[in-house]
Amino acid sequence: MQVCGVDEAGRGSMLGPLVVAGISISKSKVNLLKKQGVRDSKKLSPRAREHLYKKIIQIVDDHYIVKISPRIIDKSVSNHSLNHLEAKYMAKVISKLSPSTAFVDSCDVNSKRFGKEISKLTSNTKIRSYHHADSKFITVSAASILAKVSRDRAITRLSKKHDIGSGYPSDPKTKVFVKKSIRRNQNLTFLRKSWKPVKILMKKRKLS
Repeated sequence: MQVCGVDEAGRGSMLGPLVVAGISISKSKVNLLKKQGVRDSKKLSPRAREHLYKKIIQIVDDHYIVKISPRIIDKSVSNHSLNHLEAKYMAKVISKLSPSTAFVDSCDVNSKRFGKEISKLTSNTKIRSYHHADSKFITVSAASILAKVSRDRAITRLSKKHDIGSGYPSDPKTKVFVKKSIRRNQNLTFLRKSWKPVKILMKKRKLS
């Protein structure tokens, strides 16, 4: 019996992609992930995540990672359909992996509704949708590590050309970078223009 775990990284960021990752593994091998120390990516250091990323890929039967660009994110936010976008890409990952059951981390306040939406987009897969699934289910923990490491690598690549920080609104370095780029009227393909803090800064730029 193949089980799947799916999670995302970078949803709240102002910069860079939103990453959705999934792993597929035989139920009999799930304990191997536990033995390696796999757990929610937020509870691990970047170094530990990088180490576990390699281990997870060796242990699981299959994995699939997709990156959603800021342009696609902006389009969904303008249509008030960011949750639908995430459901669509999670369904894409699940369809690729073809498990009998998939556990997903719900971004919707109504986790059952989110699960039903993914279920409609996939065929012959039982969807189990929960809040904080990354800390409840080892398969989702593994997926969260793949998503987080992939997202961090994308930010590292961007950081080689720009001093962007983590990309999150709470990061002072990110805020300074975004303010400067808007003030200079730079057209950055990796900036999420639909994010509220960015929209406020862009509006101020037009009024000044």
